[in-house]
Amino acid sequence: MPSVQTIETSQNELLWVLETRNMGYAFAWNKQQRLENVYWGAKLPYPTDYAPRPIAFDPLGNWNIARSTYEEFPAWGDYKFNEPCLKVRFSDGVRACLLDYKNATVTENMASTTLTIHLQDQHYPLKVRLIYEVFADHDIIVRRAEVENTGSEPIELEQILTAALHLPRHESYQLTSLSGKWGGEFQVQRFDLPRGKQLIERRRGSTGFDSNPFFMLGADGKSTETSGDVWFGALAFSGNYKIVLERDAFEHVSVSGGINDFDFRWLLEAGETFTTPAFVAGYTPQGYGAASRLLHAYENQHIVPRETASQPRPIVYNSWYVTEFDVRFENQIKAVELAAKIGVELFVMDDGWFGQRNNDRAGLGDWYVNKEKFPQGLTPLISRVNELGMDFGIWVEPEMVNPDSDLYRTHPNWVYHFANRPLSVGRNQLVLNVARPDVQQFILGFMTDLLANNNIKFIKWDMNRHFSEPGWAEAPAGRDREFWVRHTQGVYEIWQQLRQKFPHVLFESCASGGGRVDLGIMQYADQFWMSDNTDPYDDLFIQEGFTLAHTPLTRMMWVTDANGINGRSYSFEYRFHLAMMGVLGIGADLTKWSPADLDKATAFIALYKEIRETMQFGAFYRLRSPRESALSAFQFIHPSGNEAVVTVFLSQSQFGYFATPIRLEGLDPDARYQVDGWDETWSGQALMQRGLPIALKGSFVSQLIRLVRM
Repeated sequence: MPSVQTIETSQNELLWVLETRNMGYAFAWNKQQRLENVYWGAKLPYPTDYAPRPIAFDPLGNWNIARSTYEEFPAWGDYKFNEPCLKVRFSDGVRACLLDYKNATVTENMASTTLTIHLQDQHYPLKVRLIYEVFADHDIIVRRAEVENTGSEPIELEQILTAALHLPRHESYQLTSLSGKWGGEFQVQRFDLPRGKQLIERRRGSTGFDSNPFFMLGADGKSTETSGDVWFGALAFSGNYKIVLERDAFEHVSVSGGINDFDFRWLLEAGETFTTPAFVAGYTPQGYGAASRLLHAYENQHIVPRETASQPRPIVYNSWYVTEFDVRFENQIKAVELAAKIGVELFVMDDGWFGQRNNDRAGLGDWYVNKEKFPQGLTPLISRVNELGMDFGIWVEPEMVNPDSDLYRTHPNWVYHFANRPLSVGRNQLVLNVARPDVQQFILGFMTDLLANNNIKFIKWDMNRHFSEPGWAEAPAGRDREFWVRHTQGVYEIWQQLRQKFPHVLFESCASGGGRVDLGIMQYADQFWMSDNTDPYDDLFIQEGFTLAHTPLTRMMWVTDANGINGRSYSFEYRFHLAMMGVLGIGADLTKWSPADLDKATAFIALYKEIRETMQFGAFYRLRSPRESALSAFQFIHPSGNEAVVTVFLSQSQFGYFATPIRLEGLDPDARYQVDGWDETWSGQALMQRGLPIALKGSFVSQLIRLVRM
């Protein structure tokens, strides 16, 4: 059966049915001349099962309002009051938009099928195209919208969201979202969805710590990590966004998402088209864990850059904690020698190598090599790194500038600012207006020179400040509030051009830790710096939330010495086992490690190289949550199914050993598995039903267990 079907119902309505492996999604152009959702959930046996059902009689007479809220793309201006996807102002001052259906087209490629619904305003020259891309293997539909001005006068977009999603009626839903702060990103929130509106949003210019453009909804309080109906979605945008969840008095739940309308206007000139960011949505009847794995597989196969999608991520050493800003050829060489000795594959030099960058108060924006620190440039250092068998990477922060810099003194108008108002300086820096074409060319120019003239294989792109005083005096008339979107588009364009010019270079997205992690920047970033908090116990909670929405292939975390956030110390085992759950990095001061410590690190790195494909590309299972028990456990299964790795962490034991069986998931029930340290083999069914016996004792202890299918 095809993924997309168009059906004319007995009521002379047009019905579109979108099906994946386990999900059905249907909407209709009905007799009321509205494009309305009629179903989203488990796949049904027959196309006729998706036909619209008559609305139940409502003695209060509110049926018309209730029914109108099911629109696939509600435009503001008639008798409906839910969150609009489109709010416009035409040149004559009219602010009502009424859309009629014109036609539909279907296209197919190897990975997906795309349905496009063409709509037209009844009077004004405004076309809207609703795009549904169906990824059948992942139980995911990706929504986009295009708004085109086909007239001769400009049209002002006051609000433009990507889509409205509608869930079936249930007695209740539990909302799962990600909140947090600097050093405590990706904290899981789960609570009953109340009546009214819940807003997940960002107004500071980037994705942010305090929220993430992602949601999960479980039905009737019955959804768990391993079972129950779960609807989920993620917005692919790295600027100001909003996701609006509405639950009305009729128990109708809808989710709308897209660009945040706060301080936003977009002037759509004659002949121009505005395209919204993608809104990824899916469903599973198998719980939160299955929802995450669907997202992970979709991201791995269709979002992360294609040039490196199947390339194992290298083991990184970052020299920040060795020197901080006092980077020099001599002290970097010491770290290089030690990093190579323990088996590191990529040496990254952090902040402090450029301009007059001796602290965080000066030099940002002056992207030339500091000759006092590196008299012969970067070439001697890079050459030594390469001689020792490692690649070289470097830190940059292109979107920011210090007031104490040549760049700012030359171009003070390149930063966001309001005339006749003071400038707020955050982290001793200001934000460059990347909406400006000249600023984009400046960034693209110095990055191109840096990569073309040096053998650099990795860029850590940082972004350490929120936007404030968002003025753009030189903007074209009527376009000064477009910068919230144009800045993000500018970053995407720069990254895209750099990737095209330097396809061998890996890019890491960092924003004071995990402040810019989303499916938008994931199209250009190979991995993410998850948090500046490298405390391993805290990392248990951060990585759990991260993996709800994002694939472990993109998760970078370092092994460091005692972290200043909590002041705790941990064993080598605990630190390495945590950092191995994704992309392994090391950020400790190796010059202070003893020979015995270096030997231990060498052994752990060698082990990681053996299991790397499993940890980066394998299916990920959250077996036990650190939010629910002192013992937490996670599992990775190699894409071939021939290896599984289980990591177990105990925060503290009480009254002796913490002994319990850990029930594994996703194994071949009939296959037999050899478990590390055991003489006998166990069937997959036994490991999933009886569990893997675990006995740990002490505080902050861990265990890594490998299983091989015989």
